[in-house]
Amino acid sequence: MAATGNTWGVHLSISDRGSLVYVPGGAAEGESTLVWVDRKGAEQPLAAPPRPYNIPRFSPDGRLLAVETLTPPEIWVYDIPRGTLSRLTFEGGARPLWSPDGKRIAFHSARAGKPPNLFWKPADGSGPEERLTTSDHSQTPHSWSPDGQVLAFTDIAPTTGQDIWVLPLEGDPSAALRTEGRKPRLFLQTTFSEGGAKFSPDGRWLAYGSDESGRTEIYVQPFPGPGGKWQISTNGGTEPFWARNGEIFYRNGNQLMVVETKTQPGSQPIFSAGTPRLLFEGPYVTTGIAVTNYDVTADGQRFLMVKPVAQQGAAANQINVVLNWFEELKRRVPVP
Repeated sequence: MAATGNTWGVHLSISDRGSLVYVPGGAAEGESTLVWVDRKGAEQPLAAPPRPYNIPRFSPDGRLLAVETLTPPEIWVYDIPRGTLSRLTFEGGARPLWSPDGKRIAFHSARAGKPPNLFWKPADGSGPEERLTTSDHSQTPHSWSPDGQVLAFTDIAPTTGQDIWVLPLEGDPSAALRTEGRKPRLFLQTTFSEGGAKFSPDGRWLAYGSDESGRTEIYVQPFPGPGGKWQISTNGGTEPFWARNGEIFYRNGNQLMVVETKTQPGSQPIFSAGTPRLLFEGPYVTTGIAVTNYDVTADGQRFLMVKPVAQQGAAANQINVVLNWFEELKRRVPVP
Protein backbone atom coordinates (compact mmCIF):
# COMPACT_ATOMS: atom_id res chain seq x y z
CA MET A 1 0.00 0.00 0.00
CA ALA A 2 1.51 3.31 -1.03
CA ALA A 3 -0.54 5.68 1.09
CA THR A 4 -3.49 5.83 3.41
CA GLY A 5 -5.31 8.71 5.00
CA ASN A 6 -8.53 10.19 6.24
CA THR A 7 -10.04 13.62 6.29
CA TRP A 8 -13.23 15.07 7.70
CA GLY A 9 -15.11 14.06 4.56
CA VAL A 10 -13.43 10.96 3.13
CA HIS A 11 -11.41 7.85 4.03
CA LEU A 12 -9.03 6.68 1.30
CA SER A 13 -6.21 4.35 0.42
CA ILE A 14 -3.93 4.22 -2.67
CA SER A 15 -2.12 1.11 -3.87
CA ASP A 16 1.39 1.02 -5.36
CA ARG A 17 -0.15 0.33 -8.78
CA GLY A 18 -2.35 3.40 -8.64
CA SER A 19 -5.73 2.06 -7.57
CA LEU A 20 -7.74 4.35 -5.31
CA VAL A 21 -10.19 3.02 -2.73
CA TYR A 22 -12.33 5.46 -0.75
CA VAL A 23 -15.41 5.71 1.40
CA PRO A 24 -17.39 8.88 0.67
CA GLY A 25 -18.15 10.89 3.79
CA GLY A 26 -21.53 11.90 5.06
CA ALA A 27 -21.48 14.01 8.20
CA ALA A 28 -18.11 15.48 9.03
CA GLU A 29 -16.03 13.10 11.10
CA GLY A 30 -15.67 14.30 14.65
CA GLU A 31 -18.98 16.17 14.70
CA SER A 32 -21.40 15.52 17.52
CA THR A 33 -24.77 16.58 18.83
CA LEU A 34 -25.95 17.41 22.34
CA VAL A 35 -28.75 15.21 23.66
CA TRP A 36 -30.88 15.04 26.77
CA VAL A 37 -30.99 11.62 28.43
CA ASP A 38 -33.26 10.81 31.37
CA ARG A 39 -32.47 8.38 34.17
CA LYS A 40 -33.99 5.49 32.19
CA GLY A 41 -31.90 6.23 29.11
CA ALA A 42 -34.63 7.87 26.99
CA GLU A 43 -32.98 10.35 24.64
CA GLN A 44 -34.11 13.70 23.23
CA PRO A 45 -31.91 15.92 21.02
CA LEU A 46 -31.02 19.49 21.93
CA ALA A 47 -31.60 21.90 19.06
CA ALA A 48 -27.97 23.10 18.89
CA PRO A 49 -26.40 22.52 15.45
CA PRO A 50 -23.88 19.66 15.06
CA ARG A 51 -20.32 20.65 15.92
CA PRO A 52 -17.25 18.87 17.35
CA TYR A 53 -18.60 19.51 20.87
CA ASN A 54 -16.93 18.61 24.15
CA ILE A 55 -17.40 19.29 27.89
CA PRO A 56 -20.93 20.83 28.12
CA ARG A 57 -21.62 22.91 31.24
CA PHE A 58 -24.94 24.41 32.39
CA SER A 59 -25.13 27.90 33.85
CA PRO A 60 -26.36 27.92 37.47
CA ASP A 61 -29.90 28.86 36.36
CA GLY A 62 -29.89 26.14 33.66
CA ARG A 63 -30.77 28.59 30.89
CA LEU A 64 -27.37 28.76 29.19
CA LEU A 65 -24.85 26.15 28.18
CA ALA A 66 -21.10 26.67 27.85
CA VAL A 67 -19.41 24.14 25.59
CA GLU A 68 -16.05 23.79 23.89
CA THR A 69 -15.53 22.97 20.25
CA LEU A 70 -12.53 20.90 19.25
CA THR A 71 -11.68 22.43 15.87
CA PRO A 72 -10.57 25.00 16.73
CA PRO A 73 -10.59 24.74 20.54
CA GLU A 74 -12.87 27.62 21.57
CA ILE A 75 -15.74 28.14 24.01
CA TRP A 76 -19.27 28.91 22.88
CA VAL A 77 -22.42 29.74 24.86
CA TYR A 78 -25.73 28.25 23.77
CA ASP A 79 -28.95 29.96 24.89
CA ILE A 80 -31.28 26.98 25.39
CA PRO A 81 -34.67 28.81 25.28
CA ARG A 82 -33.69 31.03 22.33
CA GLY A 83 -31.63 28.48 20.42
CA THR A 84 -28.69 30.83 19.74
CA LEU A 85 -25.01 29.85 19.76
CA SER A 86 -22.50 32.63 20.52
CA ARG A 87 -18.72 32.48 20.60
CA LEU A 88 -17.09 33.49 23.90
CA THR A 89 -13.33 32.99 23.37
CA PHE A 90 -11.24 33.99 20.35
CA GLU A 91 -7.67 33.09 21.37
CA GLY A 92 -8.24 29.47 22.28
CA GLY A 93 -10.28 28.11 25.17
CA ALA A 94 -11.41 24.74 26.54
CA ARG A 95 -12.83 23.06 29.66
CA PRO A 96 -15.45 25.74 30.49
CA LEU A 97 -16.71 26.07 34.06
CA TRP A 98 -19.37 28.54 35.29
CA SER A 99 -18.83 30.40 38.53
CA PRO A 100 -21.65 29.69 41.04
CA ASP A 101 -23.06 33.21 40.58
CA GLY A 102 -23.21 32.73 36.80
CA LYS A 103 -21.20 35.85 36.08
CA ARG A 104 -17.97 34.28 34.83
CA ILE A 105 -16.73 31.24 32.97
CA ALA A 106 -13.36 29.78 33.94
CA PHE A 107 -11.43 27.79 31.35
CA HIS A 108 -7.95 26.78 30.33
CA SER A 109 -6.05 28.19 27.39
CA ALA A 110 -2.56 27.89 25.93
CA ARG A 111 -0.91 31.21 25.14
CA ALA A 112 2.48 32.15 23.69
CA GLY A 113 3.51 28.52 23.22
CA LYS A 114 2.98 27.73 26.91
CA PRO A 115 0.88 24.84 28.32
CA PRO A 116 -2.77 25.62 29.15
CA ASN A 117 -3.22 27.74 32.30
CA LEU A 118 -6.36 29.01 34.02
CA PHE A 119 -8.32 32.06 32.82
CA TRP A 120 -11.79 33.43 33.26
CA LYS A 121 -14.03 35.83 31.41
CA PRO A 122 -17.43 37.48 31.95
CA ALA A 123 -20.04 35.01 30.72
CA ASP A 124 -21.81 37.71 28.70
CA GLY A 125 -18.59 38.68 26.93
CA SER A 126 -18.71 42.19 28.41
CA GLY A 127 -15.08 42.19 29.56
CA PRO A 128 -11.67 40.82 28.64
CA GLU A 129 -10.18 37.51 29.69
CA GLU A 130 -8.16 37.51 32.91
CA ARG A 131 -5.34 35.12 33.73
CA LEU A 132 -5.80 33.29 37.04
CA THR A 133 -2.59 31.24 37.12
CA THR A 134 0.85 31.36 35.58
CA SER A 135 2.64 28.04 35.36
CA ASP A 136 4.83 25.93 33.09
CA HIS A 137 2.46 23.00 33.80
CA SER A 138 -0.79 22.15 32.03
CA GLN A 139 -3.78 23.02 34.23
CA THR A 140 -7.52 22.28 33.95
CA PRO A 141 -10.40 23.72 36.05
CA HIS A 142 -12.85 21.15 37.43
CA SER A 143 -15.11 22.55 40.14
CA TRP A 144 -16.07 25.61 42.19
CA SER A 145 -16.88 25.45 45.87
CA PRO A 146 -20.60 26.26 46.32
CA ASP A 147 -19.78 29.74 47.68
CA GLY A 148 -17.54 30.55 44.71
CA GLN A 149 -14.53 31.14 46.95
CA VAL A 150 -12.35 28.21 45.81
CA LEU A 151 -11.60 26.77 42.38
CA ALA A 152 -10.37 23.14 42.24
CA PHE A 153 -8.12 22.28 39.31
CA THR A 154 -5.53 19.78 38.15
CA ASP A 155 -1.88 20.52 37.50
CA ILE A 156 0.31 18.08 35.54
CA ALA A 157 3.81 18.01 37.02
CA PRO A 158 6.73 16.23 35.31
CA THR A 159 7.59 14.15 38.40
CA THR A 160 4.22 13.41 40.04
CA GLY A 161 1.84 13.54 37.07
CA GLN A 162 -1.65 14.93 37.53
CA ASP A 163 -2.26 16.49 40.97
CA ILE A 164 -5.20 18.32 42.56
CA TRP A 165 -4.77 21.97 43.55
CA VAL A 166 -7.16 24.67 44.76
CA LEU A 167 -7.14 28.38 44.00
CA PRO A 168 -8.68 30.69 46.67
CA LEU A 169 -10.61 33.60 45.17
CA GLU A 170 -12.20 35.25 48.21
CA GLY A 171 -13.56 38.77 48.05
CA ASP A 172 -13.40 41.04 45.02
CA PRO A 173 -12.61 38.82 42.00
CA SER A 174 -10.83 41.68 40.23
CA ALA A 175 -8.28 41.72 43.06
CA ALA A 176 -7.53 38.00 42.86
CA LEU A 177 -4.28 38.41 40.96
CA ARG A 178 -3.02 41.34 43.01
CA THR A 179 -3.25 39.75 46.44
CA GLU A 180 -0.29 37.70 47.61
CA GLY A 181 -2.48 35.43 49.74
CA ARG A 182 -4.52 34.27 46.77
CA LYS A 183 -2.14 31.69 45.42
CA PRO A 184 -2.77 28.07 44.40
CA ARG A 185 -2.53 25.53 47.22
CA LEU A 186 -1.84 21.83 46.87
CA PHE A 187 -4.66 19.51 47.94
CA LEU A 188 -3.54 16.04 46.78
CA GLN A 189 -0.25 14.91 45.26
CA THR A 190 1.03 11.34 44.98
CA THR A 191 3.06 9.30 42.51
CA PHE A 192 -0.27 8.40 40.84
CA SER A 193 -2.59 10.57 38.74
CA GLU A 194 -5.49 12.31 40.48
CA GLY A 195 -7.99 14.64 38.84
CA GLY A 196 -11.54 15.69 38.11
CA ALA A 197 -12.11 17.04 41.63
CA LYS A 198 -15.78 17.87 42.32
CA PHE A 199 -17.01 19.69 45.42
CA SER A 200 -19.90 18.26 47.39
CA PRO A 201 -23.06 20.42 47.67
CA ASP A 202 -21.97 21.63 51.12
CA GLY A 203 -18.37 22.27 50.00
CA ARG A 204 -16.89 20.01 52.70
CA TRP A 205 -15.84 17.09 50.47
CA LEU A 206 -14.11 16.46 47.15
CA ALA A 207 -14.80 13.55 44.80
CA TYR A 208 -12.03 12.77 42.34
CA GLY A 209 -10.54 10.08 40.11
CA SER A 210 -7.26 8.28 40.83
CA ASP A 211 -5.39 5.40 39.20
CA GLU A 212 -3.65 4.35 42.43
CA SER A 213 -5.20 0.85 42.26
CA GLY A 214 -3.94 0.23 38.73
CA ARG A 215 -7.12 1.52 37.09
CA THR A 216 -9.02 4.74 37.56
CA GLU A 217 -11.57 4.69 40.39
CA ILE A 218 -13.61 7.42 42.09
CA TYR A 219 -12.74 8.47 45.66
CA VAL A 220 -13.93 11.02 48.21
CA GLN A 221 -11.90 12.98 50.77
CA PRO A 222 -12.90 15.77 53.19
CA PHE A 223 -12.04 19.33 52.18
CA PRO A 224 -9.82 21.06 53.12
CA GLY A 225 -8.71 18.00 55.09
CA PRO A 226 -7.16 16.18 56.73
CA GLY A 227 -9.26 13.05 56.89
CA GLY A 228 -9.90 9.60 55.55
CA LYS A 229 -10.54 8.40 52.02
CA TRP A 230 -13.52 6.47 50.66
CA GLN A 231 -13.65 4.57 47.36
CA ILE A 232 -16.94 5.18 45.52
CA SER A 233 -16.69 3.10 42.35
CA THR A 234 -16.18 -0.66 42.48
CA ASN A 235 -15.18 -1.75 38.99
CA GLY A 236 -13.47 1.25 37.47
CA GLY A 237 -14.75 4.80 37.20
CA THR A 238 -14.06 8.12 35.49
CA GLU A 239 -15.70 11.55 35.11
CA PRO A 240 -17.22 12.09 38.57
CA PHE A 241 -20.09 14.54 39.15
CA TRP A 242 -21.50 15.41 42.58
CA ALA A 243 -25.18 16.35 42.24
CA ARG A 244 -27.04 18.81 44.45
CA ASN A 245 -29.11 16.00 46.01
CA GLY A 246 -25.94 14.26 47.20
CA GLU A 247 -25.72 11.59 44.52
CA ILE A 248 -22.38 10.99 42.79
CA PHE A 249 -22.50 10.07 39.12
CA TYR A 250 -19.58 8.65 37.18
CA ARG A 251 -18.77 6.88 33.91
CA ASN A 252 -17.57 3.32 33.42
CA GLY A 253 -17.02 2.95 29.68
CA ASN A 254 -20.43 3.52 28.05
CA GLN A 255 -22.23 3.17 31.37
CA LEU A 256 -23.43 6.01 33.59
CA MET A 257 -23.41 4.93 37.23
CA VAL A 258 -24.91 6.50 40.35
CA VAL A 259 -24.05 6.20 44.04
CA GLU A 260 -26.10 7.62 46.92
CA THR A 261 -24.05 9.37 49.60
CA LYS A 262 -24.64 10.83 53.03
CA THR A 263 -22.44 13.36 54.80
CA GLN A 264 -22.44 14.84 58.28
CA PRO A 265 -20.34 17.89 59.20
CA GLY A 266 -18.46 18.28 62.44
CA SER A 267 -14.99 18.20 63.94
CA GLN A 268 -14.74 14.67 62.53
CA PRO A 269 -16.84 14.70 59.33
CA ILE A 270 -18.80 11.54 58.61
CA PHE A 271 -19.25 10.15 55.10
CA SER A 272 -21.07 7.07 53.83
CA ALA A 273 -21.81 5.76 50.33
CA GLY A 274 -24.19 3.18 48.91
CA THR A 275 -23.60 0.55 46.25
CA PRO A 276 -23.08 1.80 42.67
CA ARG A 277 -25.92 1.04 40.28
CA LEU A 278 -26.37 1.47 36.56
CA LEU A 279 -28.63 4.26 35.32
CA PHE A 280 -28.18 3.83 31.56
CA GLU A 281 -25.57 3.16 28.90
CA GLY A 282 -25.10 4.45 25.38
CA PRO A 283 -22.58 5.49 22.72
CA TYR A 284 -21.92 8.91 24.21
CA VAL A 285 -18.53 10.57 23.92
CA THR A 286 -16.37 10.00 26.98
CA THR A 287 -13.02 11.54 27.79
CA GLY A 288 -11.99 8.26 29.41
CA ILE A 289 -10.28 10.26 32.17
CA ALA A 290 -11.31 12.56 34.98
CA VAL A 291 -12.69 15.46 32.90
CA THR A 292 -16.50 15.13 33.00
CA ASN A 293 -17.92 15.12 29.47
CA TYR A 294 -21.56 15.56 30.47
CA ASP A 295 -23.67 17.71 32.78
CA VAL A 296 -26.68 17.16 35.01
CA THR A 297 -29.77 19.28 35.60
CA ALA A 298 -30.23 20.79 39.06
CA ASP A 299 -32.86 18.20 40.01
CA GLY A 300 -30.60 15.31 38.96
CA GLN A 301 -33.23 13.90 36.58
CA ARG A 302 -31.72 14.67 33.16
CA PHE A 303 -28.24 14.47 31.69
CA LEU A 304 -26.78 16.38 28.77
CA MET A 305 -24.55 14.00 26.83
CA VAL A 306 -22.32 14.41 23.78
CA LYS A 307 -23.33 12.01 20.99
CA PRO A 308 -21.19 11.43 17.88
CA VAL A 309 -22.86 12.07 14.54
CA ALA A 310 -23.01 8.90 12.42
CA GLN A 311 -22.29 9.08 8.70
CA GLN A 312 -25.49 9.61 6.82
CA GLY A 313 -27.27 7.28 4.41
CA ALA A 314 -25.76 4.54 2.30
CA ALA A 315 -22.54 6.48 1.83
CA ALA A 316 -21.22 5.10 5.11
CA ASN A 317 -21.56 1.54 3.76
CA GLN A 318 -20.30 2.25 0.23
CA ILE A 319 -16.74 1.63 -0.94
CA ASN A 320 -15.65 3.15 -4.26
CA VAL A 321 -12.72 1.85 -6.34
CA VAL A 322 -10.94 3.87 -9.05
CA LEU A 323 -8.52 1.85 -11.24
CA ASN A 324 -5.47 3.51 -12.80
CA TRP A 325 -6.06 6.56 -10.64
CA PHE A 326 -2.55 7.94 -11.32
CA GLU A 327 -3.32 8.04 -15.07
CA GLU A 328 -6.67 9.65 -14.41
CA LEU A 329 -4.96 12.22 -12.18
CA LYS A 330 -2.41 13.03 -14.91
CA ARG A 331 -5.22 13.47 -17.42
CA ARG A 332 -7.21 15.81 -15.18
CA VAL A 333 -4.20 17.72 -13.81
CA PRO A 334 -1.60 17.80 -16.60
CA VAL A 335 1.97 18.51 -15.58
CA PRO A 336 3.42 21.49 -17.54
